[in-house]
Amino acid sequence: MSKMSDYISTRSALFILTVIFLGSVSCLSLVYYNFPKLEPSERNDIKLPKNIEDAKRLGTVLSLYKDKYFVVVLSGFLVTYVFLQSFAIPGSIFLSILSGFLFPFPMAMFCVCLCSAVGASLCYLLSYLVGRRIVLKYWPEKAAQWAAQVDKQKDNLMYYIIFLRITPLLPNWFINITSPLVDIPLTTFFIGTFFGVAPPSFIAVQAGTTLQKLTSSANILSWQSIVGLIVFAAISVIPVLMKGKLKDKFKIL
Repeated sequence: MSKMSDYISTRSALFILTVIFLGSVSCLSLVYYNFPKLEPSERNDIKLPKNIEDAKRLGTVLSLYKDKYFVVVLSGFLVTYVFLQSFAIPGSIFLSILSGFLFPFPMAMFCVCLCSAVGASLCYLLSYLVGRRIVLKYWPEKAAQWAAQVDKQKDNLMYYIIFLRITPLLPNWFINITSPLVDIPLTTFFIGTFFGVAPPSFIAVQAGTTLQKLTSSANILSWQSIVGLIVFAAISVIPVLMKGKLKDKFKIL
C-alpha cells in the first residue's frame, strides 16, 4: 500500500486532505446549526472540551437538550469524536468521559469504540495519502523500529494492535499514521482498534457517570484501573502465546 502512495503527487495528496478536512468541518457546522437555539451563556459552553471543567459545562448544557433533541446531540458527539480521531487532535478523552454522562453505559461504550475505530481508520487513510513523506522526514528511526516490530508480529497483527491500544507503549496518533506505511491491513487495523480501545474507554466512560464529581482527568485513573489495564493487556497476549505453543507442539509431532 505504501508503495502505491508514492504515485500520488504531493499537490494531489494535499488537495484530497484539504477536501476531507473541509468536509469534516462542514459536518460539524451542520450539526451545530441544527442544534436548538441556545441561551448566550449556554452557547459559550458548546466547544471542544480542553479540560474536565469544560467537559462538565458542556455536559450540563447537552443534558438539558438530550431528551428532546437526542438525535442531534448524538450526531454531534459522533461527528466530533471521529473528527478529533481522524486528524489526531487532542481532546477525545474528555468526549469519552462525557459519553458516560450523557448516554446509557452500553451505548456510550459502543459509540466510543466505534468512533475510535472509524476515526483512526480515516487517519490511517489520510496517512496513506500524505503521511509517508512526513513520517520519513521527521521520525525515520522510530518508523524503522515500528516496521521491524510489525514484521516480527506479522502472524499476530490483530492481537498486536489490540495490545498496543491497551498499553501506552506507542502514542495512538503514531500508530494511526504509521500503520499504512508498514502494510498493516486496514481491516485488521480497524478491528484491532475497536477492541483494543475498549478497556481504557471502559475506565473513561465509567468515570463519566460521575462527571460532576471529577476535579481533573487524572481522577479517572486509580490503582484498580491501572491493574485492570495490565490484566487486559496480558489477556490480549494469551492467544499469541497459545498459538506459538501449538506450533511448537506440531513441529515436535
